[in-house]
Amino acid sequence: MCTATPIPIYSPCRAKTPTALALGSFDGLHAGHQRVINAVTKDIRGIPTVVSFWPHPREVLNGEPRLRIDLPSEKASLLGPLGVKQLIMIPFDLALAKLSAQDFIEKMLIKTLNAKLIAVGNNFRFGNKREGSAQTLKQIASSSGIEVKIIPILKDESGRMSSSRIRSALMSGDLDAAKKLMGRPYRFSGEVVRGRGIGKSIGWPTANLEVDGRKFLPALGVYAARIWINNDVLPLPAVMNLGPQPTVDPNSPSAVEVHLLDQQIDLKACELTVEPVNRIRGQQKFENLKNLSLQIGRDAHEAKIILDKDNHQQTHPADG
Repeated sequence: MCTATPIPIYSPCRAKTPTALALGSFDGLHAGHQRVINAVTKDIRGIPTVVSFWPHPREVLNGEPRLRIDLPSEKASLLGPLGVKQLIMIPFDLALAKLSAQDFIEKMLIKTLNAKLIAVGNNFRFGNKREGSAQTLKQIASSSGIEVKIIPILKDESGRMSSSRIRSALMSGDLDAAKKLMGRPYRFSGEVVRGRGIGKSIGWPTANLEVDGRKFLPALGVYAARIWINNDVLPLPAVMNLGPQPTVDPNSPSAVEVHLLDQQIDLKACELTVEPVNRIRGQQKFENLKNLSLQIGRDAHEAKIILDKDNHQQTHPADG
């Protein structure tokens, strides 16, 4: 698969300084995020840097699971082409949460990261109980001679660009909407692990993927998908099931299963990157394995049609 070389991910104490930094979550890296990042990439006063937090503050403060559209390793691959040279992940814990806005700026941004320029979105909040705003940051940092750029929120015809809109699109299985918001296809990766062999027994061998549990996945269902094996350049067509196995085992946990279309490749222990293209249907329980096999055949046929059409539209966009 054609992916950019990941930029290095550092803890704050290992960061290369001085920095020109964009500060925020940047989950999904939509056009609004990119405007904030673009504000620092051409500055000669410091190394173009993105600074984010891990885990998400809501996980620490509210015990609220916060799955990521882009895991740090994925984000590191996406940031390089934007001109960013390093990704700094600040470990978020209760001690950091208790820092006042002023202490966070002085200890982390000035002393540790030696920031010469800071860019944030207009809705950025930080510090103990989210006391600090973008204007707070500008007032405090400016007193130390640090320029702060506050970037207005980007809007389109449906409202402001946000990670929440991307999540909503993925939750409804609308891959086209998610792609439009992010400016790129949604993808996830996983290692092929041993399954129960049910698919093979009914004529549809599948690769079972172990996906990082912190990754935000789309709606449960059956999808037409593209698959890259071990970062190969060219993708292969596939049909993917995301969710439990209601016909085989109604109590089974949610899983990712992939069947390559018209291909017989040993995928044992391979790393697969999956791009769901279109959701064909939701989860469904069948009376028996024969009916399940027949439906998978229909799903595979529909997946081929969807992928052929999508490939044609990418090759000849004017025809779409």
